[in-house]
Amino acid sequence: MMSERIILSVKPLQFPWQPSDPFLFCAHHDDHFPEGNKSLGPQESLAGRHLGMDFSRKDGWSMYHGEEVPGFPRHPHRGFETITVARKGYIDHADSMGATARFGMGDVQWMTAGKGVVHSEMFPLVNQDSSNHTELFQIWLNLPQENKFTESHFKMMWSHTIPRQTFSDEQGRESEVTIIAGKLGEHEPPTPPPGSWASREDADVAIWTLRMAPRATWTVPPAKPGSHRTFFFFAGDELEMAGEQVRVEHSIEVRGDRAVSITNGTQEAELLMLQGRPINEPVAQRGPFVMNTQEEIYQAMIDYQRTGFGGWPWKNDGPTHPREKGRFAIHADGKEESPE
Repeated sequence: MMSERIILSVKPLQFPWQPSDPFLFCAHHDDHFPEGNKSLGPQESLAGRHLGMDFSRKDGWSMYHGEEVPGFPRHPHRGFETITVARKGYIDHADSMGATARFGMGDVQWMTAGKGVVHSEMFPLVNQDSSNHTELFQIWLNLPQENKFTESHFKMMWSHTIPRQTFSDEQGRESEVTIIAGKLGEHEPPTPPPGSWASREDADVAIWTLRMAPRATWTVPPAKPGSHRTFFFFAGDELEMAGEQVRVEHSIEVRGDRAVSITNGTQEAELLMLQGRPINEPVAQRGPFVMNTQEEIYQAMIDYQRTGFGGWPWKNDGPTHPREKGRFAIHADGKEESPE
């Protein structure tokens, strides 16, 4: 009798990455911006770029929806959550709740849109005498119908509070796991927002990044029965997963309830793992709104036009902070925090 196959599918990575329910998608932004100018934008000509809608990756970077500073000026969301993993560079955040922040260098921002929020995410180029490498994941996690209209929530998870666990194989080659959501052994990250699907223990949500030394081997422990699990192999060359060869720039969907052995190739490798019990509800999406029916999408558009989801308390659509400002967050209630 043939053994049961652990790998369910292997697909080339496309932008954005496509995970399984309960996740909606993951956008990997990796921009090698040039030196910054006095306005925190690029110290290079923007001629030839479709400003306001520049996803060109011309010269290795994009302006996205920004016209002076790269990023995403104010835009609405309803019905899901954004989890922004800022691996390199900085992000200046502002929202309709009155919260604002600058975060980066391994920090994570977890925002529950719920009943409706407007926010901006700008990428300030703070270095004037050197390049500005900005890399991040933005992960969209769905909300179940009963939580679509939960109160909006903004949470910072500073880099030093996010656990990292290192495993060594028999030859001493190391694999480091960064645990953004979901327990791994005795290591548990900060709690997600209260209305999140990830706040339910039985939802089995896990978000891990894995960095493997050349030739390193590690076995990922099994998830709970019924959970979906997808790996996104985005850096390296090749590896062997569950006995099958996989090239870089591929996603690998596996059986969640089985341990998965990974043996890396000759280059350092990095993977993102998204895991969770599916919500198993209809998904209706139009741009920044994710609901269960098209009628609810239409109502979201009407509500946003009517209320602005609380309005916009900032002077411009893409606020940034002074160049010298460090990492910090000010919450809607006025509470200020900083990792320093």
